[in-house]
Amino acid sequence: MSAGAPIGVLFVCLGNICRSPTAAGVFAARVAAAGLGPRFRIDSAGTGDWHLGKPPDPRTRRAARARGYDLETLRARRVEPADFHRFDYILAMDGANLRDLERLRPANFPGRLDLFLRAAGSPAEPEVPDPYGGDAGHFEQVLDLIERGAEHLLATLRARHGI
Repeated sequence: MSAGAPIGVLFVCLGNICRSPTAAGVFAARVAAAGLGPRFRIDSAGTGDWHLGKPPDPRTRRAARARGYDLETLRARRVEPADFHRFDYILAMDGANLRDLERLRPANFPGRLDLFLRAAGSPAEPEVPDPYGGDAGHFEQVLDLIERGAEHLLATLRARHGI
């Protein structure tokens, strides 16, 4: 990361329609509320290609909207090699996605590749479960975890980068 450049944070899940767009939307809202929008570049992606170009799952959008988050403009995309040059933090929602990212990571990646919740300081509960096969309660649980994680991640990055 070069001095003065935005801090790049990429959230990654499997299909990029539930967890990672939620994390990107929640984290972006936290960053904006702190008046730090220009200091960050935030995005989400998936390790799979099943939903490319599609908006987040309707249940994801509904749960997020109920809490004041707008995910309507987000579209699913797949992690690409250039992401390892554009982002300083690539944060996976679970261990399977982290393993997939580790296989894609170039040897010269200078950033941090980790689990989102672990990077946010939650080692006891490091994974965000996939709500895709669940009911509305599962999407609410994911939002609860992501909201707490986003708050802690922002505090961690502010301290680490002196902002």
